[in-house]
Amino acid sequence: MSAGLASIEIGLNAVIVSVTAGVPQVLAVAGRRADEPEGLPYGPFDPLHHRTFEIGLRAWVEEQTALGIGYVEQLYTFGDRGRHMTAGDTSPHVVSVGYLALTRQSADSEDVLARHHSSWRSWYDFFPWEDWRAGRPALLDRDLLPALRAAIARSPDRQPVGGLKREERIRLAFGEDGSAWDEERALDRYELLYSAGLVEEAVRDRRPEALSCPDLPKFGRPMRFDHRRVLATALSRLRGKLKYRPVVFELMPDTFTLTELQQTVEAIFGRHLHKQNFRRLVENAEMVEPTGATSTATGGRPAALFRFRREVLKERPAPGLRVGGR
Repeated sequence: MSAGLASIEIGLNAVIVSVTAGVPQVLAVAGRRADEPEGLPYGPFDPLHHRTFEIGLRAWVEEQTALGIGYVEQLYTFGDRGRHMTAGDTSPHVVSVGYLALTRQSADSEDVLARHHSSWRSWYDFFPWEDWRAGRPALLDRDLLPALRAAIARSPDRQPVGGLKREERIRLAFGEDGSAWDEERALDRYELLYSAGLVEEAVRDRRPEALSCPDLPKFGRPMRFDHRRVLATALSRLRGKLKYRPVVFELMPDTFTLTELQQTVEAIFGRHLHKQNFRRLVENAEMVEPTGATSTATGGRPAALFRFRREVLKERPAPGLRVGGR
């Protein structure tokens, strides 16, 4: 290679999501070293062995986790300089194609994953401020927002993003001063914390804001490289996608109760939904149909079992659950 020319490597990242007992989970792979945080399943694209990016992704996921994945969609291409580099590193610059995958956990998945040094983690371990199912998280007003405002006061805007100063971005992203909390702004919220040096990844990437105040609090469980940014992108995408596509049923068993369906939707959105309003929404959307069977799994009164009504995919272009908060 000629001097001065940079080499590029194409990587493939997978955000693999499952919901079990009301817990939204993402598959995390252990770090290569004891001091390295977990990351997402990842591997380079090999054009000699992978005919397409998706084929390559599925191969890496199966190799690293022994997990076969079903629904997959491409998220975004992540190519910021230094995303996989350390000081003095001369290895190729990595451009990663991120994917969102949805799956259902099998009974023996934990044992299989453990043998491959991977495990399911609640995505609220990485983004604790995103879970509003029990109301506005105390973490926001007690710790996170004061730290974010203090960091901004120390480092005024050099360049507004999208024409908005950081104070305005915080107001919109975190539902401040009368603004509504928008669950789809998960990536915006993470980016604000990163730019203020309030996540471990900012320290590792040697962001000036983090290095100038090393004692700043750090929020959420860190991930390897920029994988938490990839995960935040997937969280925003999935929350938006549920409103106009029936992807939630990729996370459900073949038959389910309406309570189980509601708990799954709430887990993803991070919001509590009014029971009767939710059932009316599902009924009006005509996305499920009764099986005629019942379940007594909860130990209470038998609950009717439903299944996804696949005919809805042919009947209208955007069948989704346009849910809101309380």
